[in-house]
Formats: sequence, C-alpha cells, structure tokens
Amino acid sequence: MRRRLINSTLAVVLVVIGVFGLSLVVVETRTISSSAQESVDLEALRIVSIVDSRLIGGEPVNPNILSEQSGAKRYAQIHIPGRDTIEIGTRPEGDVTRGVAEGERGEQVVVEESRSVVTAEVGRTLMIIGAVALLAVIAAVLLAVRQANKLTSPLTDLAETAERLGSGDPRPRHKRYGVAELDRVADVLDASAERIARMLTAERRLAADASHQLRTPLTALSMRLEEVALADDLDTVKEEATIALTQVERLTDVVQRLLTNSRDPRTGSAVAFDLDEVIKQQIEEWRPAYRSAGRAIVHSGKQGMRAVGTPGAVAQVLAALIENSLMHGGGTVALRTRVTGNQSVIEVSDEGPGVPADLGARIFERTVSGRSSTGIGLAVARDLAEADGGRLELVQQQPPVFALFLGREGRSVAEGQRERPVR
Repeated sequence: MRRRLINSTLAVVLVVIGVFGLSLVVVETRTISSSAQESVDLEALRIVSIVDSRLIGGEPVNPNILSEQSGAKRYAQIHIPGRDTIEIGTRPEGDVTRGVAEGERGEQVVVEESRSVVTAEVGRTLMIIGAVALLAVIAAVLLAVRQANKLTSPLTDLAETAERLGSGDPRPRHKRYGVAELDRVADVLDASAERIARMLTAERRLAADASHQLRTPLTALSMRLEEVALADDLDTVKEEATIALTQVERLTDVVQRLLTNSRDPRTGSAVAFDLDEVIKQQIEEWRPAYRSAGRAIVHSGKQGMRAVGTPGAVAQVLAALIENSLMHGGGTVALRTRVTGNQSVIEVSDEGPGVPADLGARIFERTVSGRSSTGIGLAVARDLAEADGGRLELVQQQPPVFALFLGREGRSVAEGQRERPVR
C-alpha cells in the first residue's frame, strides 16, 4: 500500500508538471523570441532617428558617431540615398533576427542579431523550469512518503490489534491517529476488545462459580450413592435412592441458576415458599458431613415462616454459609430464623474464632479468604441473595454470625408459637 500511495502521488505530480511544464516552455519560448524581435526593432528605430536628426542638421554621419550616440551593440547597416552604406558592429553568421526602420529622408536602417542569443536565453529558461520541476517532484515524493507513513502505520497498528483480539488478548489500546476513518476503526476495535474482555470474565467467573457450587452437591450425591451401594435392605435402598434423586434435582437447579445468573444477575423467579422446608433439607444434607467432623448442626427460631425468593437460590446461599462454617468455623453450627419488620431473617453462626478484623469489610469480595480456599463461596452467595431481592451480611465477626435477609409474605403461621430448637 505504501508503494501504491507513493506511485500514485508521483504520477499525479508528473502529469501536472508535464501539462503545465510544456505549456510554460512554449509560452516562454515565444515570449523570448518576441522580446528579441522587439529589441532589434527598437534599436533600428533609435539609429534611424539619430541619422534623421544629423541629416536635418547637416552634420556628418559616420560609423563612429552613430555607434557612440546610439550605443548600438548589434550589427547595423545604414543605407542613405546617394551615399555609401554605413556598417556598425560585426555582422553575425547563421540565422539572425532582423529589424528594419526607415527615416524621413529615405534612409533605411537594418539591425541584425544572431539567433544563438535567443537560443541561449531559451536554454536558460528551460533549465530554470526543469530545476523547478525537479524540486516539485522531490517535494511530491517526500510528501507522498510522509502521507503513506501516516496512513500505513495506523493500519499496521490496527492489524496488530485485530490479531491480538483473535489470539485471545482483549486489552484495548486506546490509541488514536488523527484520521477520522482510522479513529472510527480504532473505536470499534476497542469496543470489541472491551466486550470480549467482559465475556471472558463472565465465562471464567461462571466456570469458577460452577466448580465451587457443584462440588458440595456432587459430594453429597456421591455419599448417598455409596450408601445405596452398601445397603442390603430394599427399603433403605429406596429411601436413599429417593434422597439421591432429590439431590439430582437440586443439582440441576444449581446448574440452571448459575447459567441464568451468568446471563443476567437481575433475573429472578421469586415466589413465596416455606422457609422451614429449605432449612430442613440443608440440615439433612449437611448432617453427615458434620457428624463425620464430630460437630453438630441445629435449627432454632420461629417456625412456619414463609419468605419471598427462589428456593433453589436460598438453598445455595445457606449451603455456602454452612460449608463456610464447616471449613473455617468450629463447634456447633446454628441456623436461627427470626422476623424483623417485613423481612424474614436466617442467621448462621458457629463457635469458631470468627472473621479476622482485617477481612471483615472485604469478606464478600472474590478471592478474599481467611485460609487457603478459593474465596468464591461467600461472593457467589451474596450475588444469589441480591439477585433474589434480598441481602447477605456479616452482622457479627466474633463469633461469626451471617444473616440472610429475605422478603416476608404476610405474618408467620406460628407468630405466637414459642421458639424451640430443632435437632
């Protein structure tokens, strides 16, 4: 492209120089020839006027006097009737430019100048025109190179940017070139890079969330299947298989929820549901893991509460909190339900050392963890809670107490019932 731009610019300049240069040469040649002819004619008139004045005054006319008074630089012949021809200067050879003038007394003056003088003047003019044309060509080449660099360098940069995008490097360059069309292409590439970066981030986040959220249901399902494999009693096998099928349904719901939340975190399917059922299901699922760790998980607080949200999402939030207590907490884990204003609240606490002071304000940020874990669980849990119109907060650091706030449907059916622990 660079060569094409230079060649096209140079071709245009050469055409312009050729058209206007030839015209200028013709005009200048004719001008020089006309000027030489006028100069010879004027000198002939000047000499004849001198001859007239001397003849009228009866003064002598000879070559020395005429040459001195006229200042003639060319060859001249003066023909006076009844007298010999008078010559001034050296007669030129070859082609000449001739000027003739006649006086009042019949005298005639012929002035001649060699054509070589005109030819030399034309040659000098042509040299000047050629030098100017050469300078114009050089300037055109330099300008063409500069313009070619100005256009091809940005195109090279844009090609490199497109190649980086194709190779998976979505970093925008935010570089502009002062050319409206090229800047427009750069804007589009930068916008595409930002969209690709967001898509890659979302895909990586989905993969991380999925691996974290699916780990626990898969582990629980694996434990159930192991119990089915070891059971001899048919009723036990049926019971465990039914529980396993329920866990498969929950696993499917987790996957669907992750996909839906990755497309649009605000998408929700909030309904009124029985909060006790979700809590009971989570306690049953996690009790074997806590029993294996020599710990207990209990539920206390108001019964018969109905909350507004997505049961699957609430179950995932509680699972994240329970797993967090199992990994980082200690002692008994307590799930307590209560009502505050028009909200249903589920508190999850344990008897462990709690959340370090330096992590309290950042505990829900991704990759933030008190130990060598992924730091994803609590971040995903808060996202799920907010997608359902609720919120998840750390209300106490030591001992740790996490609270899930959900919308409340009316009053609890056991509003006046005494709070009792459930094990």
